[in-house]
Amino acid sequence: MRELRDLTPGTGARVLAPATSANLGPGFDALGLALELRDEVTLTVVDGPDTAVVTGEGAAELPTDGEHLVLRLAHAHLTRRRFRAPGLALTAVNRIPHARGLGSSAAAVVTAVLAAEALLPAGERLSAAELLDVTARREGHPDNVAPALAGGASVSWHRDGGPGWATAAVALHPQITPVIGIPDVTLSTHAARAALPESVPHAVAAEQAGRAALLTLALASRPDLLLPATRDWLHQDARASAMPPSAALVRGLREQGHAAVVSGAGPTVLVLAPAPADAERAAEAMRALAPETGVAWRVLVPGVAAEGARVEPLHHG
Repeated sequence: MRELRDLTPGTGARVLAPATSANLGPGFDALGLALELRDEVTLTVVDGPDTAVVTGEGAAELPTDGEHLVLRLAHAHLTRRRFRAPGLALTAVNRIPHARGLGSSAAAVVTAVLAAEALLPAGERLSAAELLDVTARREGHPDNVAPALAGGASVSWHRDGGPGWATAAVALHPQITPVIGIPDVTLSTHAARAALPESVPHAVAAEQAGRAALLTLALASRPDLLLPATRDWLHQDARASAMPPSAALVRGLREQGHAAVVSGAGPTVLVLAPAPADAERAAEAMRALAPETGVAWRVLVPGVAAEGARVEPLHHG
């Protein structure tokens, strides 16, 4: 086995990765959208122990040593790539809320892998397809990591006849404006997955497939169809009992004509508004309905992140 090559202290990189919303209603484990709300990670090779300085979302609960997830992921990736850092210094500015269905775990994987790759010699870095495969395998599925890597909207699938994933950009009508309501409660993806049934009737699968197809059309050229296109039977009803406030908000918004869905595994609620003016009305409706759900909500209109994760190499110092 080839020996690990040592990285030079002072080598560093900064990565900014967007939040993401997966599923978008019927596109379960396949469709995702990047949101202009970015975690920022700076990783530097040091001749000493691992350290982490974290500010922003979840800072008080996160480790400040080598146990930090981004540091563990970065070291593991470097080892797989046959490199070694004596130590890594992490500075993280967290803007993506944790355990809310906005892709915080995907952002951690993407920032760790891209920052680690940026520490390597330029001629030995992974291709975009390889990065998708590595990050999706580590995160578990590609619907969050694909838009985090590439920006915009994307659809992802398992490759036929072989391991790994593929992804393609989904055209997005320029007027579509996302609105998010973030509750002051959390929900783990594991708990949300546990609520899903092991099988669904054929009729449900057929309805779901039709709406997923309709959604790609609505996203590209028919935003007036977003309300029917975001109807889901596969996962949201099954998860409603795990997040009653989110289910109530989605129901109230849809009754008013807003294309509301649970973002990812929840509990954040996403509205895909056909135009900026509709987004303003959706945000007002969220704020008006929020007191009826029994929890507090932050309502944001973050915009679509047209650009995926950005990598900025740092000079040796």
